[in-house]
Amino acid sequence: MAPSKILKTLLQNPSSISSKSQAKQLHAQIIKHKGLNPYYLSTLLSVYSNLNFLPESINIFNTLQSPPILAWKSIIRCYTSLGFCIECLNCFNQMRVSGLYPDHNVFPSVVKSCTLLKNLKLAESFHACIIRLGLDIDIYTGNALMNMYSKLESVSGDFGGKGGHSLHVFDKMPQRKLNFRGSDNLSSTNVKDNVVDEFDKMVVGFHPKFNLDVMGGSSSEYCPGKGRGPSFRKSGVQKVFEIMPVRDLVSWNTVISGNAQNGMFEDALAMLRDMGKANLKPDTFSLSSVLPMFAELVDVHRGREIHGYAIRNGLDTDLHVGSGLIDMYSKCNQIENAYRVFILLPFHDSISWNSIIAGCVQNGHFDEGLKLFRKMVMAKVKPGSVSFSSIVPACAHLTTLRLGKQLHGYIMRCGFEENVLIASSLVDMYAKCGYIKLARCIFNQIKLHDTVSWTAMIMSYALHGHAHDAICLFKQMEVEGVKPNSVAFIALLTACSHAGLVDESWNYFSSMIHDYGLSPQLEHYAAVADLLGRAGRLNEAYDFISKMSSSPSGSVWSTLLSACRVHKNVDMAEKVAAEVFRVDPSNIGAYVLLSNTYCAAKRWKEAANVRKTMKNKGLLKEAACSWIEVKNRLHGFVAGDKSHPCYERINKALDELLEKMEREGYVPDTSEVFHDIDEELKKSLLFNHSERLAIAFGIISTPEGATICITKNIRVCTDCHTAIKFISKIVKREIIVRDNSRFHHFKDGICSCGDYW
Repeated sequence: MAPSKILKTLLQNPSSISSKSQAKQLHAQIIKHKGLNPYYLSTLLSVYSNLNFLPESINIFNTLQSPPILAWKSIIRCYTSLGFCIECLNCFNQMRVSGLYPDHNVFPSVVKSCTLLKNLKLAESFHACIIRLGLDIDIYTGNALMNMYSKLESVSGDFGGKGGHSLHVFDKMPQRKLNFRGSDNLSSTNVKDNVVDEFDKMVVGFHPKFNLDVMGGSSSEYCPGKGRGPSFRKSGVQKVFEIMPVRDLVSWNTVISGNAQNGMFEDALAMLRDMGKANLKPDTFSLSSVLPMFAELVDVHRGREIHGYAIRNGLDTDLHVGSGLIDMYSKCNQIENAYRVFILLPFHDSISWNSIIAGCVQNGHFDEGLKLFRKMVMAKVKPGSVSFSSIVPACAHLTTLRLGKQLHGYIMRCGFEENVLIASSLVDMYAKCGYIKLARCIFNQIKLHDTVSWTAMIMSYALHGHAHDAICLFKQMEVEGVKPNSVAFIALLTACSHAGLVDESWNYFSSMIHDYGLSPQLEHYAAVADLLGRAGRLNEAYDFISKMSSSPSGSVWSTLLSACRVHKNVDMAEKVAAEVFRVDPSNIGAYVLLSNTYCAAKRWKEAANVRKTMKNKGLLKEAACSWIEVKNRLHGFVAGDKSHPCYERINKALDELLEKMEREGYVPDTSEVFHDIDEELKKSLLFNHSERLAIAFGIISTPEGATICITKNIRVCTDCHTAIKFISKIVKREIIVRDNSRFHHFKDGICSCGDYW
């Protein structure tokens, strides 16, 4: 084919050019056969801009003396595609100055730039311009506007005020010539502070107050949402959608996604149903927009309906839908279904891997989460920040310091050690593995602390009983201008609880409500109730729980029931247990606590009745277990268990320790044995509590002087607490015990809790 015919064919179908070399060849042919003809150069410019070749696009544009609308549209689109939003708006300004009116092909790019710049005020001014020019009926412009409102309406409209995002577009009217600059210069930070209003008046041609009033409502008008969260502005995404004469699938998906992201779940579902009535079938984007709602609402029934629709329409193998289903099932505590969805996906990307790993960890399947993480790495899927922030908590819950350190090293090799979320997870992991100093070291290395990192360190101090350190850190967070959230107050109240700081706790509880406007949740009430209970103020705790703004859960009452057991108050225990069984009839822990309270008071008949009730209900008491990690292997012990291969050596070590302890003045406290048996048998049972077996194994299996760290699934009994203090002094070692509520650091015969736990 002759070169001229080839050139004509390519110019008629420029979208067929898909590479830089092809575009360069076309460029050469145009110069050779057409010279500097503006029409052909504008077509060539559109080719370069479609391929996002910005320098070439600018060079072509600068050869045009009077660029036609096609050239302006192409250069504006290219700037937006590459994220040079200021340059995009600069071009729009120059185009208006040159006397050209923008058409429907220009505004989608301009609106997208405003969205990327997160400037709602400027975007609304462009919307006003679109309305004035009669382009608001264009489907692509309408879709761009809806996308803009859905992303920006939750952001403060005061972009020039304190706390806003001041965006100031132009210093003065620029010259038309565009000189390519490096990306370092293409930044909104170089733009002056006084130009948004000027731009509104001079370029868009409307006063900012005009905004969207022409649509039938002021910009301050809001429509109430049926779901939760902030409502859309009446003049925003919903209004744009309502006036669009033609809507495509993108239009429906945008408004559905916008509703969902703003917490208006019922509205989003209503729109999904209306889309079906409009003879448009939901696609993968539609489904992946609504699935997070059911995850948030823990509504597995409607989530299954979406899953069924996806299967019937062949959409269940899409990675975005699959990841949404995994997340939905995980948050609805159906990890088995989440895993089935994961397995049936044709291939797995980082999002699907992260979803199933996070689901396993969130549902307490920590070992499975770690196994899946290893499989992901073996599948050559590189872990990202989300991967690490999901899997590190598994090591924290399993107290596997060895794996935690390995993950920490992997995080450093991957270059994520400065990620605040991951660093906060490491703080939590080291603290829960008993190493509070390492946790503080990681915290100190964080360059810019956020609420999550502050809270992680405060909670770490709380769990280790360092209440005053936790309070000091909380005050420092306030001084540095980081606003504490409800989780930070849970950590603070927990710290006060473990140290018996009653007055301080009341002050912080009051401050949370009146100074920070936070509504107390069940966890806050439980922390205060626990504080009062530990302090022996049982009646006060009962009244406090009874006057809660919401109905107390079984877990809140159980904190008080545990205190009744410690303080041996049978009457109050019966009263509180009745409340627990009323709201949570199958609460195993409450039955055990009530039975133990009766036993402590030697009311064996009542204790037997409680155990009989448990048996009739099929409720089994959780066995007391302790774990210790030695030489990269986790060893578990159950009270009275003789199955460990080293049991004979363990038993011998305990005999020797007991002899030395008694010489030091140790006297067994048999009141902690809740069985109606003789004293010698009670002493034998105490002697074989799981934590003592674990500690003895640690002593015979680790170098002399090494720290021993064990984990126990229930509260350490009073006698074991006393015994471990003697053991730490005799063997001259620090012994760290993590029970189900806090850490105890035993050293030289003293415990960090000060015998208050």
